[in-house]
Amino acid sequence: MDIRKLSDDYSVSPQITPADAKSITQAGFKTVICNRPNGENPPFLHMPEIKAAVEACGLAFYDNPFDPSTFGPDKIEKQKALLAQAEKPVLAYCASGNRCSIVWAFSQAGVMDTDDIIARVEKAGYQAAHMRPALDAN
Repeated sequence: MDIRKLSDDYSVSPQITPADAKSITQAGFKTVICNRPNGENPPFLHMPEIKAAVEACGLAFYDNPFDPSTFGPDKIEKQKALLAQAEKPVLAYCASGNRCSIVWAFSQAGVMDTDDIIARVEKAGYQAAHMRPALDAN
């Protein structure tokens, strides 16, 4: 697994498999959030299969799937709500980890300094500078 830390409480990863659940638990995570729609994956990587494996290891599982065409304020607000209720630390996954970093960045806009948000996302290996105007507007 390629886990990339954005904060003490939030990390992102490319697609996980049911077999990764034990490693995620051993890494200390308490909650997993899926930001990847089922339609992007073969059936063995759909949310019910991942959720069953994660919950069997004693972790919480939440979903907030989206793709570029469905990303918007509702997805940001849902991620904020999930992060507020989730036991920490949280691992969010999608295809590459990028969309998890984007939704996190927008969930932190107005809470954290924009420069800090961008620096954390870029340190994790994702591009973020182009989001500055939108982050500043939130």
